[in-house]
Amino acid sequence: MPVDPMDDIELRSVQLQFPNARGSILEACEQRRVPTDKGDVHVAIQGDTAKPAIVTYHDLGLNYATSFAGFFNFPVMRGLLENFCVYHVTAPGQEEGAPTLPEDYVYPTMDDLAAQLLFVLSHFGLKSVIGFGVGAGANILARFAHAHPDKVGALCLINCVSTQSGWIEWGYQSFNARFLRTKGMTQGVIDYLMWHHFGRNPEERNHDLVQMYKQHFERGVNPTNLAMLINAYIHRNDLHLARTPPGTPGTETAATTLKMPVINITGSLSPHVEDTVTFNGRLDPTNSSWMKISDCALVLEEQPAKLAEAFRLFLQGEGYATPLSTPASSPCGTKYHTYSSIFFANFREQQQQAMEERERERERDRQRQLSLRVGNRLRETAINCTNTGGHQQGDNNNADEHSGDEEEDMDLENGNGNGHAAGSGNGNRAYVTTDTSGTLYYGAQSNKIRITENPLPEPVSS
Repeated sequence: MPVDPMDDIELRSVQLQFPNARGSILEACEQRRVPTDKGDVHVAIQGDTAKPAIVTYHDLGLNYATSFAGFFNFPVMRGLLENFCVYHVTAPGQEEGAPTLPEDYVYPTMDDLAAQLLFVLSHFGLKSVIGFGVGAGANILARFAHAHPDKVGALCLINCVSTQSGWIEWGYQSFNARFLRTKGMTQGVIDYLMWHHFGRNPEERNHDLVQMYKQHFERGVNPTNLAMLINAYIHRNDLHLARTPPGTPGTETAATTLKMPVINITGSLSPHVEDTVTFNGRLDPTNSSWMKISDCALVLEEQPAKLAEAFRLFLQGEGYATPLSTPASSPCGTKYHTYSSIFFANFREQQQQAMEERERERERDRQRQLSLRVGNRLRETAINCTNTGGHQQGDNNNADEHSGDEEEDMDLENGNGNGHAAGSGNGNRAYVTTDTSGTLYYGAQSNKIRITENPLPEPVSS
């Protein structure tokens, strides 16, 4: 009986991966309710309030816990919270267990939701924040940054839509809002929300994640409150952003782009890729970047490692101290060091190496100068100039005699130093001497001419 080759397979490198504790963010956050002119806003604070602030805003059908719990509980993002404080803002009526809003309640528009962030910043005494938004939350943060550029230092926007809703979106969402008010959370509404977040065929990528979100839409969402938020979202106006500078002929007066650094992120399978491309075309290319992450639609859940790395590098590029994770024993399995300390350590090491190299170069220069000044002894070379009318053998013999006394014969006219006399035949003996500084002098004893490469005349004492 033949042996099945599959019997010899041995699993050697199997690692257990435990899901992120999504509920831990609820226990780690301090819950606050901030009063505004359009009602109270629920804010969850995560981290030390004395550190730089990150303000998050969620998408349709979600809240701060369901949208950001898994991402900010990711190991890399846990370390990031050591240097930042995160303020999770939830739209009115969208938090967990929220009661149904009154029938006479006028839900804030998208501009009103953005204006509510001013009350949040004033309540916590924040002068400048870093925006982190997804979907509808990204649109709200972009509106706030456009209206108050001095309040936002940087923006990280995921699946941001900068235009008003089209006819297809408006039609689908209008039916969804009507069904949510009259029939509650129907299967059609759930299917549209799943498409809005995950695109097409999400079960093929992560079946468990899809089931978890479906259960949240069925049980954890107040249908009436969600219908109000959807109605406000589909009636949004254009952000009026333009890449052209203000004052350009043919452009609107208020059509300016965002002044702060922006990272515009989407997933390759997201239905909002074209919207992010349009939004990217309205941004200043000198302070913005567009990033499409492969094999995902809901980037926060499907590719948290890539998003965390991109967000960390983005903050590092803006001058914020971001952590570097290395394997070690710690509560979250990683040890973190700030990039600023690593940068300055490397900088000091490079500066020390440069100083040592410059010192070695100066030492070599001093050695060369010393060898020229001290190492050269005084030499005197006699040159016998005779008029032979040609190259004579006797001149060569005279040259050989002088070379035995460490003297050099030089052609006075050609300077070839070959020991052949060619000149006026005056029979005078000339001398070439060298002093301690290495300078050559040519001529008779009574009249010395300095031989130098310096064209400036210098007097020479006889």
